[in-house]
Amino acid sequence: MKRQKRDKLERAHAKGFHAAMQGQSKEVCPHEDINAKEEWLGGWREGREAFSQNGMKNYL
Repeated sequence: MKRQKRDKLERAHAKGFHAAMQGQSKEVCPHEDINAKEEWLGGWREGREAFSQNGMKNYL
């Protein structure tokens, strides 16, 4: 059970990262669960930072 929960949070983080790399706003976070939302937003912040530092060249 713990692995499934961790995988769900890891997916939320990755999806937030990809949303940021696509230029989406953090307001489009699809999660209502606080843990998943925090992970998604953490990924989104990392994605925005990576995009602003490196641009799209390292993402593609």
